[in-house]
Amino acid sequence: MQESEQCDWTALSARVARSVQTTVGWIFWDPGAVERYRTLGLPTELASPLGYIAARCAPLAGAGPEAVIASFGSISPMGIRGLFGFLGDAVKFAAFASARDEAVLSGLESYTPGFAEDLARLERGLWKVVDDLPDVGRILFAAHRALPRPENKVLSGWHAVNAIREWRGDTHWALVVAEGLDAAEASILHNAWLGYERDWIPTSRGLVDVALERGWTALREKGLADEHGVTSEGLDLREALERETERLTAVVWQSYGEVATRTFCELAEPPCSILLERVDVTAGPNYQPGSRTRRARPEDARRVGGSAGQ
Repeated sequence: MQESEQCDWTALSARVARSVQTTVGWIFWDPGAVERYRTLGLPTELASPLGYIAARCAPLAGAGPEAVIASFGSISPMGIRGLFGFLGDAVKFAAFASARDEAVLSGLESYTPGFAEDLARLERGLWKVVDDLPDVGRILFAAHRALPRPENKVLSGWHAVNAIREWRGDTHWALVVAEGLDAAEASILHNAWLGYERDWIPTSRGLVDVALERGWTALREKGLADEHGVTSEGLDLREALERETERLTAVVWQSYGEVATRTFCELAEPPCSILLERVDVTAGPNYQPGSRTRRARPEDARRVGGSAGQ
């Protein structure tokens, strides 16, 4: 495979984003991870969402719950504050990251052993890209990049992909904030853009009714929603945010190289289909929306999201 002179880097960035998200995201609901979180003391019914928060925010936990809330963007502030209150000592968060890493390694080697081998082989090149990325304004990315690198090469490769995922996420939230959108507004637009039933994404992330109603009110005032749901203008804005995210994230893959990026896609896409099928089983077919292909808009493309009274 040779480098092409006319590579559409935005399109390639969009393609590889799904594999990056799936390589990381399947672990959020994996039974192996959830059981380890229970062992560390989380209540059974909350082990999955709170374990995910604890493991992901561990590098930033010392800064406290408000820093984590700001960095996560759309995850329930109540849930994050509750987790900090339950665990108390920020040092305890590291145990959840270690438990997640154990589950990642076990899961990859069980479900997609060939992909585990690929991650081990690619980890050095992926880390070179990560180390060269700018970190200004990208707090979660910087916190994850500063972690000690795992000695196990499979896990090290997974951590490199996770750092890339956090870089893209930080970049996306910077764009969302620049548009004057808050967490509820952004989640409502994302939900409609995917064609999910009304408010599924914000509700699944623990946003309360008061915050949701404020979000809908703000969107209506901006002309991005009306009494029927999100307007075509709202959908267009969400589409523009996605395209700009991919355009900016292309720098990651330009650094990695076109051939290497296409090779990563070809290696990752089949096993990521297996991992996404596991999400369907362990959580449900709407979860991990970043891995889902966007659903087609209705023919008139005028209203999505359900009526305000539903």
